[in-house]
Amino acid sequence: MRKVLKKNLIRERRGIRVSKKINGTSTMPRISVYRSNKYLQIQVIDDVTEKTLIGATTKSFKGKKTEQSTELGKVVAEKALKSGIKSAVLDRNKYRYHGRIKAFVESLRSNGIKI
Repeated sequence: MRKVLKKNLIRERRGIRVSKKINGTSTMPRISVYRSNKYLQIQVIDDVTEKTLIGATTKSFKGKKTEQSTELGKVVAEKALKSGIKSAVLDRNKYRYHGRIKAFVESLRSNGIKI
């Protein structure tokens, strides 16, 4: 099996394994992460009512990607606390917990959101 195909297969399996265990409610919504080569996009979702509560992206931030992710964590935490959300479930999709994803989650935790 070619290396690229194997890598994509591993990502798909990881995404299925991670996402099937996660479900968000109104008291503890799901934080869905999408990571592109340039940006990080976040949605805070209530799966019961099927509505997006908060959405944010790193498109307007300057600096390195991990620094942008840290800033995004602060912004999302502020919006969540204003909305009355104190805890959430992380849906990292097919992405490993390191780099930008880890910086974002640690920033959320340091700003008062329990994950």
